[in-house]
Amino acid sequence: MPKTEILVQRIRDTIASEGYAHNDRLPPEREMCTKLNVTRNQLRGALARLESRGLIWRHVGRGTFVGERPVLNLDDVLYLRDQVTPPHVASVRLVIEPELARLAAMHSTPADREEIHACASRCREAPDWRSYEAWDNKFHHAIARSAKNKLFLYYFETLNVVRRSMVWGQPRKTSKPDKNYSSFLEHDQIRQAIEGKDRDFAAHCMKQHLHSVYGRILPSMDETAGDVRATIKDS
Repeated sequence: MPKTEILVQRIRDTIASEGYAHNDRLPPEREMCTKLNVTRNQLRGALARLESRGLIWRHVGRGTFVGERPVLNLDDVLYLRDQVTPPHVASVRLVIEPELARLAAMHSTPADREEIHACASRCREAPDWRSYEAWDNKFHHAIARSAKNKLFLYYFETLNVVRRSMVWGQPRKTSKPDKNYSSFLEHDQIRQAIEGKDRDFAAHCMKQHLHSVYGRILPSMDETAGDVRATIKDS
């Protein structure tokens, strides 16, 4: 394997092992060179290959970020963040993500399904909440990519960037998810439905999963939470 490809794989392994999620910022190039024991030119060559494959994106003056470059710029994300509430985010996810799961059951490849399975497994193995949330984000993003619909993926990624820019303030009573954490089983049900190509059940499982997640989060947030609870109840 060429040296640049070996470095590309080392960077990918670092991103995975350290729990970086979509649109998370990577360390500065200087730090990455020291960590990987490579020159600045070697690092930049590997980053260029990762960027050409849609695995990272770079913004001059702001840094290197995980995943494909969002259509929205960072200023637009901040504007949207200030215009919406967490219940708005939840209600849009309830519309978009079940359909993405349905499409994933129809169009995902074996490699896509392997990635979804791996993300679900890493959620169970997470040593802390930060790591769990990173792998949970990757799980949902893997499903969105496997739907094979660029326009849906654009809407998902826009929503995801806005969602991750918001402060949710969810209280944590433990250092990591309990071994019986409900999302583990819900992830498995979604994954199995996608693997079984059962598109209607995949959509149903995703909707139930989001109901479960926001049923836990929103009641403790603010008075607008009632809006999305009504949406959930009527859907």
